[in-house]
Amino acid sequence: MIIIKTKEEIEILREGGKHLATVLFKLKGKVAPGVSTKDLDSYALKLIREMGDEPAFLNYRPAGAKTPFPASLCVSVNDEVVHGIPSSTRILKEGDIVSLDLGLKHRGLFTDMALTVLVAVPEGKINVANQKLLEVTEKALQVGIDAAQAGNTVGDIGYAMENFVHSQGKYGIVEILAGHGVGRAIHEDPFIPNFGKKGKGEKLVPGMVVALEPMINAGTKNVTIDDDDWTFRTADNKPSAHFEHTILITEEEAEVLTKL
Repeated sequence: MIIIKTKEEIEILREGGKHLATVLFKLKGKVAPGVSTKDLDSYALKLIREMGDEPAFLNYRPAGAKTPFPASLCVSVNDEVVHGIPSSTRILKEGDIVSLDLGLKHRGLFTDMALTVLVAVPEGKINVANQKLLEVTEKALQVGIDAAQAGNTVGDIGYAMENFVHSQGKYGIVEILAGHGVGRAIHEDPFIPNFGKKGKGEKLVPGMVVALEPMINAGTKNVTIDDDDWTFRTADNKPSAHFEHTILITEEEAEVLTKL
């Protein structure tokens, strides 16, 4: 069931979205060679609690999951698409692609956000293909946001992102993972694939709050899941990127809630 948020809930989600963006951009600044993914998780939890909020992912167990997620932050490196579990032995190195995916509970309501960064490399040694992968994925998110207008459908969002990504090269759009409603729970209806057909799916109406999150691979669209039952990675072990915003559907253009 799609939940239309009240004015009061929207104000709380605006506050929570700003908190989440603040945390994630501070985390982005901590990504560097020699830092462990567990270091990033610990820092995220510290920042969230200092704001008086709660991590949405810590001990989260969706339907069908064998175990709850054991951390506050999903850190996915290189060929890991999403849901990478932080570890003190996973040390970042120059040139790694690092996805930071974080959910936050503020005054009882949830927002969700992700961004992907390249670990710093010496000047002149940036991997151009990896840089373009990040740029295409981030732009695909903006294309999806632009299509998320009242009167359009979930299919219109997916179509816009798919059409853009395929115009940029031979990239794989992950199909089994998607955007979703968010607010009273971390995952709500509707399910919002990053591909689709115009006019298909649920209609967008003012007051809907959704998280759009393109996951784009440098090669195949196919993914596998690790033995930890959480970490998705590309089937061909090529890099992946992931960007996400929580947005509000309005009478005009969508409002990005996870922004500073």
